[in-house]
Amino acid sequence: MHANRAVKTDAAPVNVSELLASFKARKARIGIVGLGYVGIPLALTANKAGFEVLGFDIDAPRVDQLNRGESFIKHIPANLIAEAVKGGKFQATADFDRLNEPDAILICVPTPLTKHREPDLSYVENTARAIAPRLRRGQLIVLESTTYPGTTDEVIKPIFEATGLKSGEDFFLAFSPEREDPGNPDFGTSTIPKVVGGDGPDALALAEALYGQLIVKTVPVSSAATAEAVKLTENIFRAVNIALVNELKVVYAAMGIDVWEVIDAAKTKPFGFMPFYPGPGLGGHCIPIDPFYLTWKAREYDIATRFIELAGQINTRMPYYVVNKLAEAVDRNGRAFTGSKILMLGIAYKKNVDDMRESPSLKLIELIEARGAHVDYYDPFIPVIPPTREHAELAGRKSVSLDPKTVAAYDAVLIATDHDNVDYKLVVDNAKIVVDTRNACARAGIADGRVVKA
Repeated sequence: MHANRAVKTDAAPVNVSELLASFKARKARIGIVGLGYVGIPLALTANKAGFEVLGFDIDAPRVDQLNRGESFIKHIPANLIAEAVKGGKFQATADFDRLNEPDAILICVPTPLTKHREPDLSYVENTARAIAPRLRRGQLIVLESTTYPGTTDEVIKPIFEATGLKSGEDFFLAFSPEREDPGNPDFGTSTIPKVVGGDGPDALALAEALYGQLIVKTVPVSSAATAEAVKLTENIFRAVNIALVNELKVVYAAMGIDVWEVIDAAKTKPFGFMPFYPGPGLGGHCIPIDPFYLTWKAREYDIATRFIELAGQINTRMPYYVVNKLAEAVDRNGRAFTGSKILMLGIAYKKNVDDMRESPSLKLIELIEARGAHVDYYDPFIPVIPPTREHAELAGRKSVSLDPKTVAAYDAVLIATDHDNVDYKLVVDNAKIVVDTRNACARAGIADGRVVKA
């Protein structure tokens, strides 16, 4: 296996033109490491474009499931995976010794935060160390995992070059941030422009050639670090603006003003305003995490990112605000919050998906039960809460049914996620009180004194 590797002085130069041609002719084999919410859509997109795809994952049961043509992600139909497997050009494997087979390896692994809100690059580093002993001359390696500027050059590249091979001559290294939005019916992997930055002109040209076959448009930038900064900028923009409307929600609520009505009126302005909406806290794999990657890296340059950190503080405090509003509503309805029973609608971090990564609902349950109340939940997309890093104690809890008798048995209903397939009229008609963090009832045309916005 290691016989494929050779130090540049002992071998002829890599034929970049030949590799470019194989990408453009869609004759190359693509390897994707990490078969999750990013890796699976990317694999299906590459397969649909005609490439042979080899997917890698350390989760052997997941690998077996995919090879049977089954899906574990709600918004990715099983028939798409089954068709790819049946066509003979998609295979999943847990055998990382096969990493020398692909012509391009795309890394799509998690980049979470530690308990101290610092970058956890263990998945990225472990993947790089798994690739390194199998790295062969002429391979393109692209990191897609969101991270701080400099990761590709400062973390990935040294691991690979420790093999004796040189980036830009023997192998080619690039960064192209994922831009997945799970459950978005308007944009998928192939229709969202792809930013690409390479370690040198050949790496950039190869990354452009590859993604040019998969994606509607590529957006080349001057370096991998610039591409890393683009991704962080996109998500920090959202985090800061969500923090703004969350703060406005608190201020306007104290004044008796409905922030959702304010935003709906403000967005009629055809310029100078972009609507963002408040919620019970941030969720998902990007927005609650990515800003802290930049704030951590900025400290290396002795720069304080006060604006970004303030936004993070506002957003992380929202579950506390919601629980206070819930407790007040229950108390005003003549019931002590301690000992009360709460039905939470939604465990997913956003509507219409089964994705609960970093979901604020988990924090809400923790805070509510810390104050002596009990929480059950209903989520049509998540029948059972899976194990999570920070809320392992909630694993195994099951969704209750949603019917008039069930709703009436609780002291309050808390709408944490506004799934479209929930009968909100049934909820309001049978609940003692409803605390709505998503404006779901108003959007459903329901005006009722039992609905409290939070």
